[in-house]
Amino acid sequence: MRPVSRRVFAAAALSTLVTAPGAAAAPGGAPAAGVAPTPGGAAAPGGAAAPGSAAAPRRRDSAELRGVWLATVDNRDWPTKPGLTAAAQRAELIAHLDRAVRDRLNTVILQVRPTADALWPSPHEPWSEYLTGTQGRSPGWDPLGTAVAEAHARGLQLHAWFNPYRIALHADPARLVASHPARRHPDWVVRHGGRLYYNPGLPQVRAFVQDAMLDAVARYPVDAVHFDDYFYPYPVAGQSFDDDAAYDAYGGGFVNRAAWRRDNIDKLVRETAARIRQLRPGTQFGISPFGVWRNASSDSRGSDTRAGVQTYDDLHADTRKWVREGWLDYIVPQVYWNIGFAAADYARLVPWWAEVAKGTRTRLYIGEALYKTGAAGQPAEWQDPAELSRHLTLAAGHAQVRGHVFFAARDLARDPVGAMARVVADHYRQPAQPPR
Repeated sequence: MRPVSRRVFAAAALSTLVTAPGAAAAPGGAPAAGVAPTPGGAAAPGGAAAPGSAAAPRRRDSAELRGVWLATVDNRDWPTKPGLTAAAQRAELIAHLDRAVRDRLNTVILQVRPTADALWPSPHEPWSEYLTGTQGRSPGWDPLGTAVAEAHARGLQLHAWFNPYRIALHADPARLVASHPARRHPDWVVRHGGRLYYNPGLPQVRAFVQDAMLDAVARYPVDAVHFDDYFYPYPVAGQSFDDDAAYDAYGGGFVNRAAWRRDNIDKLVRETAARIRQLRPGTQFGISPFGVWRNASSDSRGSDTRAGVQTYDDLHADTRKWVREGWLDYIVPQVYWNIGFAAADYARLVPWWAEVAKGTRTRLYIGEALYKTGAAGQPAEWQDPAELSRHLTLAAGHAQVRGHVFFAARDLARDPVGAMARVVADHYRQPAQPPR
């Protein structure tokens, strides 16, 4: 597979960022995923059925989100390659929607702004290169408009997935189309880790990315605005994110740079939520962060994990705060590890997130690593078709968990070891409506 960022591979690389002591580095700078898990399955907390047992009965409150991410960055899920005809692109998109219906899912989260570009005719940013192979070239149809209409016709919700600050998977502004905002405003751009990012510390950048994203909300009746896990970029060994000038200009009132950076992201989240409510009332706002806020060793409020990355410290994303303050309609932590994984145990993270969401207005869904099932190099737990079904059984013991989202659509279609088929048989025997 070509190297990408996760959600620069839209999500796959994320799960590799949790490490136990001694984990080796994987290609692309992420720590290796092959950290040995704790042998066997941990006991399920909260009264859930034990991981090896039959599926737990669903709660009687009925509504649950059953979602799948449909990633477009680097043609991860769709389109299968750039340059397909409009008819072929549309046919592939429809096939993904139909597959979601067959698996009794009710929500598709479509990546519509993977790299400061657009899968709709945006006045702010160029057409995505992942459609035609050339950034700025029209594909001859409206992918987002079509996706919304076709999803709704099938009874599916369509959540529009945006990456706020990523500009490119390379570090050469000259490769961007001449009209690109990053070329018109080079002072907005930071090179980091071989990629280009907008600087979150600049107020004008924050205003622009909101304008660019919310243009889609103004044009289409999307059911939600969805952010992934990229805020400040993931750490790169030996490199620092060069925002010195912005910090000098705007960071004077903060105790340190990290606090200022977290405030920048807090402002993005708060302001986006307010603008969505004003622009199209009833449209949801959700975020799918990396699954570890902080380790308990860093903060007594943190999870019983030993993660190599913590969103609060490394991505400057205070995900726990967003839930507790009620800024989000939903959160989907990417709990991309198996039950019993030593550094970040699914059976420990789910109850931690349930406790965070308890008593708030924010609905909790769990992000599931469907892409790991049957994948080469993954440990034995991920070769077991029942692993994901055990996740849903465990999560059913926590009232705050209102659904699951699977990464990602290509893996839904392939299902190499039948893990998704097992989930459907055990948990999705009847259709369900998503919470509203």
